[in-house]
Amino acid sequence: MRPYQIISDSSCDIPADLLPKLNIGIVPYYATFDTINYHKELLDLTPEEFYDKVKEAKVFPKTSLPPIQDYIDVFEPYLKEGKDIVCMCLTAKFSGSFQSANNAKQILLETYPDSRIEVVDTISVTGTQGMLVYEACRMRDAGYDLDRLLETLEVQKQTTKINFTVDSLDFLQHGGRVGKAAAFAGAILNIKPIIVMKEGELFPESKVRGHKKALKTIFDMTVKEIGDQKDKYTLCVIRAEKERQAVAEDLIAQLKAEGFYVMDTPWPVGITIGTHCGPTAVGICYIKQYENRDLTI
Repeated sequence: MRPYQIISDSSCDIPADLLPKLNIGIVPYYATFDTINYHKELLDLTPEEFYDKVKEAKVFPKTSLPPIQDYIDVFEPYLKEGKDIVCMCLTAKFSGSFQSANNAKQILLETYPDSRIEVVDTISVTGTQGMLVYEACRMRDAGYDLDRLLETLEVQKQTTKINFTVDSLDFLQHGGRVGKAAAFAGAILNIKPIIVMKEGELFPESKVRGHKKALKTIFDMTVKEIGDQKDKYTLCVIRAEKERQAVAEDLIAQLKAEGFYVMDTPWPVGITIGTHCGPTAVGICYIKQYENRDLTI
């Protein structure tokens, strides 16, 4: 079996301290606050620095997808080592990252015709994309060959979902996800949206009044959706700005008390997704595990 390297764009939002353990390659997105200077996610700008800058500058940042050359630069060293490539990209419904990776693939195959480069549309974002990458690494370490890995990922990616909420609708309104009137009413009436991410798209689920009720709602939704199959799923709690850490940790404690298998620490909402949802996002992500639950990283 030829060895293969797992790679993801930086929108997977896997915590920085976990990346070396997973042994994955990362292709960063870019963020800008002035449309002139661009910063590579993780390399030039951490999520914490990003949210601090958002609040300090009081601007709506923008992101830019990795260009083809960035994918080539990350892929090629592994190809030179004789490894095949599995690149797992942010949902193609949100970004052109998937297409950039495919373009890089076609260019590189001219030089490395005996190699395999597989580009996967994860139909996921942030924590669910990250957990799909995490599962891929577990399968790799369990000895899955490339074909079996890809087959299993195609099934798994249909099982992912995020239930999340935000305190402020400003960023969603700026990005065209909600109207100005709704954002204004939300601010006046303390309305918090409940939003879900599944099958590669965002959907407004409901709206409630107050932050505590919003958190309880996403918790109750998760319990209802997978409670009777909790032994088959892995969960993680995501949060944007560091000020949401305590709330996220409390959600983890509640989920563990209900018997769910949850990542021990909250995962960050990185700049790729944070640009669109803002600094106040908190959510619960889940994915159905592949067969071997005992293998951990």
